Amino acid sequence: MKAHILYVEDDESLSFVTRDNLELQGYEITHCPDGKEALAKIHEQDFDLCILDVMLPDVDGFTVAKEIRQYDKETPILFLTAKSLKEDRLRGLRLGADDYITKPFSIEELILKVEVFLRRSKISPTPSPGRFRLGRFELDHQNLSLLYNGENMQLTQKEADLLKLFAENPNQILKRSDILKQIWGDDDYFLGRSLDVFISRLRKYLRDDKTLKVENIHGVGFRLKAEGMNDGMME
Repeated sequence: MKAHILYVEDDESLSFVTRDNLELQGYEITHCPDGKEALAKIHEQDFDLCILDVMLPDVDGFTVAKEIRQYDKETPILFLTAKSLKEDRLRGLRLGADDYITKPFSIEELILKVEVFLRRSKISPTPSPGRFRLGRFELDHQNLSLLYNGENMQLTQKEADLLKLFAENPNQILKRSDILKQIWGDDDYFLGRSLDVFISRLRKYLRDDKTLKVENIHGVGFRLKAEGMNDGMME
């Protein structure tokens, strides 16, 4: 699986060269030219690593990093900055950044740091593999894919984890706090916002099968209502 990197940089020439080199290394890159677009992306997609320029139009890199850390404590954050002031470095580290690279930098140095942080992030346990049946859908959790009518939809890790949790507990109410702790590792307001986004995505994926419905149990959590389904695990 390709590592998915969020790259936020407003310098058009630098971003073109950097993105091109990272893609040549086999990474999937989502590039944002400003902090405002980056804030939208982090609530729409999962990323394995974030590379943030500090000086950005409208919303700076520090603000983007702060928003990321409010609901994601683990994804590595690497700052690119023309500033080498100690105060700026300390501010970024306090916000949860993992490292800095000062401009101008070599592509080789950036690639090396990316490789190091991606290796570290893979130390955490990975979900157990498995295939699950959800109505007319088949979830291949290990390969992050959802099959329907011969078409394969690629999922993010958290989408697959959340679907797996519902597949293992069909027609059962799952508390919001339990979902957040199991999938995100913590339970707070900002993670709850992220969960709601992912629930909306799953509803869109499953909407073609009328026997499946992700219900919102007000004040409690969610339930995958699945007709004729007791256990989605496939042999």
